[in-house]
Amino acid sequence: MTIFPPDPNLTALRVQLAHLRSEHGWTYDELADRSGLARRTLIDLEHGRTTGNISTWHALAHAFGVPIEHLLATLCDGHTPSGSTGP
Repeated sequence: MTIFPPDPNLTALRVQLAHLRSEHGWTYDELADRSGLARRTLIDLEHGRTTGNISTWHALAHAFGVPIEHLLATLCDGHTPSGSTGP
């Protein structure tokens, strides 16, 4: 029997991005300058119009000064990643 992983929680990832940007007090323009990403890309990420790629999230992690796993961990919000024993 094939067991498929649960869908990633893209909403939680989007909310995490908005929270970090707000926490730093940065506008879209400031985050664009710090990350090297286009302002439109950042707006589209926060509004769920795109999911970005690994390079996008890598740039954001560096801009915020956090490990990339800090950002991507929210993808598993609401479910236990396989291989984990749970809470």
